[in-house]
Amino acid sequence: MAIEEKEPGFPFYVVSRLISQAYREPLQTLGLTYPQYLVMLCLWEKDGLMVSQIGEKLCLDSGTLTPLLKRLETMNLVKRERSEADERRVTIELTYPGRALQNKANALASPLDAVFEDWEEKERVVFQELMARIQDKLQSQP
Repeated sequence: MAIEEKEPGFPFYVVSRLISQAYREPLQTLGLTYPQYLVMLCLWEKDGLMVSQIGEKLCLDSGTLTPLLKRLETMNLVKRERSEADERRVTIELTYPGRALQNKANALASPLDAVFEDWEEKERVVFQELMARIQDKLQSQP
């Protein structure tokens, strides 16, 4: 029996690793790792998110996210603002260099463009729907 038949999560693990690997070289020009890039994407979409909101969007706990955010702050791409009313609430805002980096990021070709270039639109839609269903199902489990 093939690993994929015995463990259905195996192909997801392999594809996840390959996606991270595909992004490594293009993101080096930005000075970002793939997880840092994903955080920046969240902030480019909506600046001023709380750490908990970023964590929810990326399915990361604060123990994983905090060092990542500290590194982005050290790189002067974001600043962390602790709420005066509730010190547990930390908002992440882009700095000017963080906002400017978006233009450079937008100019990069996605390493996944070649993967999907010969897919029909309906195949892409079905793929996205299936991925969303899997994500929803896994997130709803206790």
